Amino acid sequence: MPDGAKFIEGSYGNAAGSRAYRLFMPSGYHGQAIPLVIMLHGCTQSPEDFAAGTRMNFIAEEHTCFVAYPAQRAEANQARCWNWFRPADQQRGGGEPSLIAGITRQIMRDHSVDPQRVYVAGLSAGAAAAAVMGSTYGDLYAAIGIHSGLACGAATDLPSALIAMKHGGGSEAMPSDGPTIPTIVFHGDRDTTVHSKNGGRIVRQSIAATSTTVKVHRGRVPGGHAYTRTVHIDAGGRGILEHWEIHGAGHAWSGGSPVGSYTDPDGPDATREMLRFFLEHSLPQGRN
Repeated sequence: MPDGAKFIEGSYGNAAGSRAYRLFMPSGYHGQAIPLVIMLHGCTQSPEDFAAGTRMNFIAEEHTCFVAYPAQRAEANQARCWNWFRPADQQRGGGEPSLIAGITRQIMRDHSVDPQRVYVAGLSAGAAAAAVMGSTYGDLYAAIGIHSGLACGAATDLPSALIAMKHGGGSEAMPSDGPTIPTIVFHGDRDTTVHSKNGGRIVRQSIAATSTTVKVHRGRVPGGHAYTRTVHIDAGGRGILEHWEIHGAGHAWSGGSPVGSYTDPDGPDATREMLRFFLEHSLPQGRN
């Protein structure tokens, strides 16, 4: 954790249950309204592990942002996966989405958060849960980040979840009829846990009927993975969607630290790029 910053514990409960969380407070926070990023860990992970592996606290310290890490309970899922594949956990106002949104709003109430600059991201099951949050709470989050995840509605139970993970699956249509939410996607093309076809499906679902122009950039991390970055630009000139395909990478947070689980230090820095993308976007006044 950066010097002078805080990493405090909190909890939130409603009719759907309760979840603990950790909140990173940057040293530059002195009561002014600053952005908030919600980070949803993958299966078997904890908030502390996810913070260590992504190093999001260190990048958030540079940009003076809050970062919250909700913790999935073993009682809710034995492997501590977010239950993104269950219909009850894919809806607004109930299940796990209501708990994640409740944590978000509790932090916004207890601290000085810029309500136009609140974001949600995740890895694997957490990324699929972030996609659900983007679909169900588009009035709360200005942009979403999906790393090695699946599109909202890709599955409706555990068997269909396993099929979607291995082969890609689910509807091409966006489950909600709200405005397109700016989205950044990272996926390794050698991911054997969640097939990289899922990244493409997220892109198609996110763009839907929006007319965009596309710019493609190919690069390589010195001594590490090559990647293809595809940016979709809307009629107003905004980059509303980025798809980073990381060549040769598996099921791991790109550019992460080996002190955390499921990280690949040889990839482009997903944490830095994700936060950069987030801070390019804010909710229109009156949307929340």
